[in-house]
Amino acid sequence: MIRFLILLGYVQLMMYLQLTGKLNQYINIHYQYLAFLSMSLALILAIVQLFKWVRAGDQSKASHKDERSHENKPSHQHEEDEEQTHEHHTHHNHQVAHSHEDELHHHHHHGMDKWYQKLIGYTLLCLPLLVGLCFPKVSLDTTIVEAKGFQFPLSKEATGDPNFQTQYLRPDTSIYFNPSDYKKQMDRLLNKYSKNNVLQVTDANYLELMEIIYNYPSEFIGKEISFEGFVYHSTKENQQDLFLFRFGIIHCIADSGVFGLRVELPDNQTFKNDQWLKVTGKLSSEYYAPFKRELPVVMVDTLKVVEAPENQYVYRTF
Repeated sequence: MIRFLILLGYVQLMMYLQLTGKLNQYINIHYQYLAFLSMSLALILAIVQLFKWVRAGDQSKASHKDERSHENKPSHQHEEDEEQTHEHHTHHNHQVAHSHEDELHHHHHHGMDKWYQKLIGYTLLCLPLLVGLCFPKVSLDTTIVEAKGFQFPLSKEATGDPNFQTQYLRPDTSIYFNPSDYKKQMDRLLNKYSKNNVLQVTDANYLELMEIIYNYPSEFIGKEISFEGFVYHSTKENQQDLFLFRFGIIHCIADSGVFGLRVELPDNQTFKNDQWLKVTGKLSSEYYAPFKRELPVVMVDTLKVVEAPENQYVYRTF
């Protein structure tokens, strides 16, 4: 019965995450079919466990019924039954001895016989249910950026470590491909976007466009770009700069990040952290002293304040 309840809990958790939209905070929405598949499998296993529990209950009732009927038999019938069964005792005892040995051998290899083992096992199975149902919904704002850090490119000179793996503001999908396949992916995207004089950034292409802009910045200098995100003020080495970011997920929450571009606003306009803007401007490239390298920057021509989208994450498509 406990197994049935745990499996049913998993089904309810997956339904809860789907209906509330919280599932989008954990995995790429393009992989939602995997969540449906796991929910379906959990439901099937729950039904199997329920069937086994009901069948065990029926067998237990039948056993008690046989015992009661045996107790209600007349005494002379008990004597006849004892005579009929006495001749089988020797053979039966021999079988019982072997059966007892097999049972001992079976229990020797069983891993969940002791109560504390069951308690630990069921507790571990229930832990994801408690985490999924009890943890509050995370608000996506600049406090997460401060804690998580956005992936600026760091030069070897800046880190002092020649073996340091450079990190980027861009989403990095190179770790999911071998070098030749990754180059093919980037060549395809470069051919797709470099021909356009206007880059319209949407939720669907946000991450791939950011990746290709950071990989080949010279190919996009002078092009017009329009995108939206939340304001983040970065202060590095007494230099304050404004960035426009989106939270992004490549596959799951483990490879999520904060991605976007540095922007320069017209007429020295100022906005607070976490305000959402939609900006249009020309892509340029400037030396960014805190990180000792060139970074793409948007010279904003027009902008407007917009409402934060219902789902603030963007996802990588392949």
